[in-house]
Amino acid sequence: MSQAKARGPYAKTPARRAEIVRAARDSFAERGYANASLRDIAERAGITHAGLLHHFRNKDELLTEVLADRDSEEWQHGVEEVDSADRLGPYLAELIHRHQEAPELMRLWIELAAAASRPDHPAHAYFVDRYERSRAQFADGFPDEAARTALRKGVSPESAAILFQAVLNGLQLQWILDQELDIVGPVTDFVRLLFEGNGEAAPQG
Repeated sequence: MSQAKARGPYAKTPARRAEIVRAARDSFAERGYANASLRDIAERAGITHAGLLHHFRNKDELLTEVLADRDSEEWQHGVEEVDSADRLGPYLAELIHRHQEAPELMRLWIELAAAASRPDHPAHAYFVDRYERSRAQFADGFPDEAARTALRKGVSPESAAILFQAVLNGLQLQWILDQELDIVGPVTDFVRLLFEGNGEAAPQG
């Protein structure tokens, strides 16, 4: 067997994992996490149940990967879309609308984040790292003193990053409990509060 042929099956592994994650995301969104089965996910991905288990040991591990994949997509989209404070409000409104289109995934994320607060939970390290990266990404948007003046006087980028996560996550939790609740208005109001007050134009939602 040639070296190229020997590597062949392994070269397809990342692509195959991505297919499984997409299939799991669809299954979780349609059926809910509790009712989704690994066999259904395998069928959607076009592989056997045993083949799926070669890539993911269980449904919990797959759920973590689904949520991590969604996070990665959203972070990349945010980097591309938000180049100023004026763009933050509209971007968050769009983000919330997308989450509301898949409420089951939003619910799963909230439940997993709470469960992962235990240090022995399999997803604990992922969520700790996720929040650290999210705070750093937000704070990095204020590279110098001139940029920092866009924030309300007395609010540091580091503090704003923590508040940003708390408000976004808290509003989505409230919406899961009451899906008639308007949370787009409050999140855009929060952005205005965060940036208004130093003579800067308020971000428009």
